Formats: sequence, C-alpha cells, structure tokens
Amino acid sequence: MGYLEQLPALVLLERLPIPVLAVEHDGTVVHANTAFEEMLGRSLESLRGRPVSEILVLDETTTGRAAVEYLQDCATAPVDLVHSDGTTVHALVSQSILRRSDDPVTLVCFHDVTEQLWNGGTTPFFR
Repeated sequence: MGYLEQLPALVLLERLPIPVLAVEHDGTVVHANTAFEEMLGRSLESLRGRPVSEILVLDETTTGRAAVEYLQDCATAPVDLVHSDGTTVHALVSQSILRRSDDPVTLVCFHDVTEQLWNGGTTPFFR
C-alpha cells in the first residue's frame, strides 16, 4: 500500500495500458497518456492546450464546454475521434473517473472498438 500512496498521479496515469484523457471544463486538453497518444497517433505536445472538439467528430457548433458535456453524456457509449491520419477511431468512453463536483477536469478512459465495429462484432461497454 505504501508504494501506491507515494506514486504521483501523472506517473500512475502514464503507466495505465488504457487510453486516458483529461479535459478542463472549458474543453482544453490538459493531459493524455501514452496509450491515448498511440490510439490517435498524436503526441501529448500536439494535444495539450488544444480544444477537445478538435479530436472528437462533432458538428462545428459543439465546442468548449458543450464538447465536454458531449463527452460526459456519451459515457459508456461509443464516440468518434479523429486519428492524426484523418481516419475515424471508434471508442467507448468511460464516465469521468473524477466524480467530485468541484474537480476542475473531466478524466475519462477509452476503449478502441474500431476493429470490432468493422468486423461486425459487438462492443463491450464500461460498467
């Protein structure tokens, strides 16, 4: 237990094998772990400080806080993300891991289901 208590949050997020994204309430990306970077073929430097609406497939009017609300509303459902090569990545999104109402960021995990959808398979949902 002492090991986990001393492990910094960003180190823990980085070590997770699942894609994780942190977005401020105004829609600004503040963190993405390596698994998320690999899923979208983008570096943290190219994501940090950018609007989350640039990586979500949304209409042009869904930006800022509305894009964050969209992400939150899609919890346990698939969303479409834009890969660096322009293709669409279909991924299930979790509920925000940070659940307190005063948390300044939405922190979500993703599960890439692109291949499953192409193969006509069913997708597992976060519970």
